[in-house]
Amino acid sequence: MWGGRFAEGPSAIMREINASIPFDKALWRQDIAASKAHVAMLAACDIVSDDDAGTIIGGLETIASEYDTDGVPEDWDLEDIHMTTEARLAELVGPVAGRLHTARSRNDQVATDFRLWVRDTCDAMIDGLKGLQRALVSRAGEHAASIMPGFTHLQTAQPVTMGHHLMAYYEMAARDISRLEDARRRLNQCPLGSAALAGTGFPIDREMTAQALGFDVPTANSLDSVSDRDFALDFLGAASQCALHLSRLAEEMVIWASQPFGFIRMPDTLSTGSSIMPQKKNPDAAELVRGHTGRIVGCQMSLMMTMKGLPLAYSKDMQDDKPPVFEAAHLLQLCIAAMTGMVDGAEFRTGRMREAAELGYATATDLADWLVREADIPFREAHHITGAAVKLAESRGQSLEALSLDDLTAIDARIDERVYRALSVEASVAARNSHGGTAPDEVNKRVAEARKALGMKE
Repeated sequence: MWGGRFAEGPSAIMREINASIPFDKALWRQDIAASKAHVAMLAACDIVSDDDAGTIIGGLETIASEYDTDGVPEDWDLEDIHMTTEARLAELVGPVAGRLHTARSRNDQVATDFRLWVRDTCDAMIDGLKGLQRALVSRAGEHAASIMPGFTHLQTAQPVTMGHHLMAYYEMAARDISRLEDARRRLNQCPLGSAALAGTGFPIDREMTAQALGFDVPTANSLDSVSDRDFALDFLGAASQCALHLSRLAEEMVIWASQPFGFIRMPDTLSTGSSIMPQKKNPDAAELVRGHTGRIVGCQMSLMMTMKGLPLAYSKDMQDDKPPVFEAAHLLQLCIAAMTGMVDGAEFRTGRMREAAELGYATATDLADWLVREADIPFREAHHITGAAVKLAESRGQSLEALSLDDLTAIDARIDERVYRALSVEASVAARNSHGGTAPDEVNKRVAEARKALGMKE
């Protein structure tokens, strides 16, 4: 392919370090699509004949069928997916195959293929996240009034509903989708026609190839076109943030499924057992989501380090751009699917959750708020009074609601029997009816909005 410049062929070491076909074969669909668009444009611009273009396109379609059936062969002497395809095309159609590479370089070719692959992957990730959102919304609707303890510092704070808790992850997924959509929008410019780095002297029509491949516009600067990998970094940034959100949910499920909590039973299909302890049901899928997050973030860091000091335009370092993106995409797809299955299949133990909310003095803030509203006590003083009540209840092993009126009035005489209307966990969540609050009516509103946004049936 480039042997005319060299007296000797590459060494075995050079062939191995130089070959990217073991991983960039994943781009074969995008490579053939871009090649077909390119040669069609060459024919339209009278750079190659219609007959030659037809022959090349027919050969590319045959190769696509072969790859789809048998996979992409790995010949390290051919280096990459581009030369592998071009060599096979020459076998099929003869010397006319050499016209395909007119007015392009592997530099703009791979930049185009990679953008197409990342664009397709963004679409797949968005679809997967919407599936997770549908699972979250469905379970949130079921548990809009199921009371559980809300935590700060993993200490019981205030009662919330499981529906409210699950809808928090719906919002996170919505932001993840928006980041992927932003990345997709920015990447949707076509580098094809930038050639090696300086453009080409052939009278090509870059608008035509951009339109044929579904890009919004051609890229505006040929140097930037072949050296830009911002689109891959944008994708990895969005993937990393998404993985962090999935990891938080996974961690909560690990905690909730533990015997001391007992809030959920994990689906058998996403759990494993122990080789020695027959009673064990381990939340391994959730733990692996948590673990895979580190690998996904590592992929982002890997590509950032590859790109951090490269001068314009293309350098061979950039061959290492694809493995971290491919790895992160594969892991994230697994994580999204696993978390969707866990949310969809988990059994929520509502009785245990409610019991935990009652035992943790979660309505202490409601007592302080009642003192402010009904007894006109400054909040800081109400906070102190409530703390004394919690201390008394804790010393007796009781809930706040179980303290007698005499107990409460002994702490502060301004408390009266109306306070009990504020001390139940049901009253606590019902009172939090501000926009975005945990009150069941408010949760149901958010669920209805989400179902409409996702096109779900009522």
